[in-house]
Amino acid sequence: MAQQCAAVTRQIYTSRKIETTRPSDAEQRLYDGDGLVLIIRPAQHDQNGKALRPSRWWRLKYRYEGKDKMISFGTYPEVSLEEARKRRAKARGMLAKGINPSEERQKAKREVVVDQTGEELMFEVVARNWCKKSRSGWEENYYRTVVGRLEKDALPVIGRMSIREITPQHVLKALRIIEDRGAIESAHRVRLHISQVFDYAIITGLTEVNPAARLSRALQTPKVRHMPAVTDRAKLFHLLRDIDGYKGSYVTKCALRLSVMLFVRPGELRQAKWDDIDLEDAMWNLPATELKLKKAEKARRKGQVHTVPLAKQAVEILSDLKLFTGKDTYVFAGRKNRPMSNNTINSALRSMGWDGDTVTGHGFRATARTILDEELGWRVDLIEHQLAHVVKDPNGRAYNRTTFLAERRAMMQAWGDYLAGLKVGMDGQVKTDS
Repeated sequence: MAQQCAAVTRQIYTSRKIETTRPSDAEQRLYDGDGLVLIIRPAQHDQNGKALRPSRWWRLKYRYEGKDKMISFGTYPEVSLEEARKRRAKARGMLAKGINPSEERQKAKREVVVDQTGEELMFEVVARNWCKKSRSGWEENYYRTVVGRLEKDALPVIGRMSIREITPQHVLKALRIIEDRGAIESAHRVRLHISQVFDYAIITGLTEVNPAARLSRALQTPKVRHMPAVTDRAKLFHLLRDIDGYKGSYVTKCALRLSVMLFVRPGELRQAKWDDIDLEDAMWNLPATELKLKKAEKARRKGQVHTVPLAKQAVEILSDLKLFTGKDTYVFAGRKNRPMSNNTINSALRSMGWDGDTVTGHGFRATARTILDEELGWRVDLIEHQLAHVVKDPNGRAYNRTTFLAERRAMMQAWGDYLAGLKVGMDGQVKTDS
């Protein structure tokens, strides 16, 4: 005899209601009647603030043969309110015919969990499909990184296993191998990718369980590492002197000097183009599409620039460098009109005896931020603007990158003067009216 869904107080809601109900410290439930419920779990995030797993899950409560049952319909927003209602209607139709929706789903999975070649749909197949689906929203370098991590650390252990047979112990075995080689941070990253693959498998109806979701608690805690940076005046004095005495490539020497002076990200510096640099106006208009931003954010900021004012010392360096690479596309041109290698700056620092625990190319950003704030007294929001970090106004809107241009010109010149003075042994202190 057909069983009916358990009676639930009807509370029809809209997608807007879902969007405005944010995760809290306690589990929340939004009911849509006839057993359909959206469970909103407390959000969990990794150390970088990224969500570890979906927090909104569709469930259908029903009774079958006198027992309470529950079936998953996937996560929101991947499964919309409209789609969840369609699945509810389909499940209720099965119940009307005396069919258990959960058992019917398991039966269907046993029949269709095969790929086009007839092989059982294994973790590797699902993982590669997830990577392909996600690729459009990723930077190409990040896509290669994710694929590389899975191929190196996950697929050798669980790649040939069925997506439905993998247990937390199987995943933990792969992660322990990574930990054993001392790569604690990598173990956490690989766990996150495996968990994302299983979330994708749940959404596409291949499984209902994510065995990697809670394993971060079983892993060693990675040590917090800050980018090595020189913030001590005495050390910075010696570093500047060593850079001036660098015996390698002249182009590399200019890159080293400008790394300290402009404190942009290493990738942004090495890919600087002459077309974006205006020596007469002492300005480098760096296209927003070349900043370290998510793909969607780059698309939103298309046509915008991040303005880097050039101190007179930077203009002098670039004017001399233009005699050597001015005919190339890139300011720091390598072979075949390509930008210099991303290892060039750090390799040059190592060749001068500066180890990776003391200074890196990226660490020059922290050098400038610390000294401009603590020694030279410049406003933190101006420094953050110049670092191309997101700075918001009192209404929560991100400031335009050309904001406070006059003030930032003065700050960058003060920084150039400080470095020039420090290098010749002077105090380097520059008074400001900021």
